[in-house]
Amino acid sequence: MSFVVIARYVTNPGERAKVLDLLAPMAAASLAEPGCRRYDLYAGTDDDVVAIVEEYDTEADFAAHCDSEHFKRIVLGQVVQLLTERVVTRCVPVAGAGA
Repeated sequence: MSFVVIARYVTNPGERAKVLDLLAPMAAASLAEPGCRRYDLYAGTDDDVVAIVEEYDTEADFAAHCDSEHFKRIVLGQVVQLLTERVVTRCVPVAGAGA
């Protein structure tokens, strides 16, 4: 079983490119973490939307990710200030649903 996180960020007008630039090294650092299987960035078809799909071996691996230096420095220290909305949804596979 894995633990999946889907984050939807709505950036301040005109800040999407900057957020994506900040998140590129975040993705690389996150993929080097123990238990991180996936860290994919998406630009929404709406100009101000960024989506992140992350997958970890366990919820504890995600908690460690949130406590990492790069998460605190990049996401909390730089990205959050460029957002008007941040929704983070934690997910687990549904039995029998092809997961």
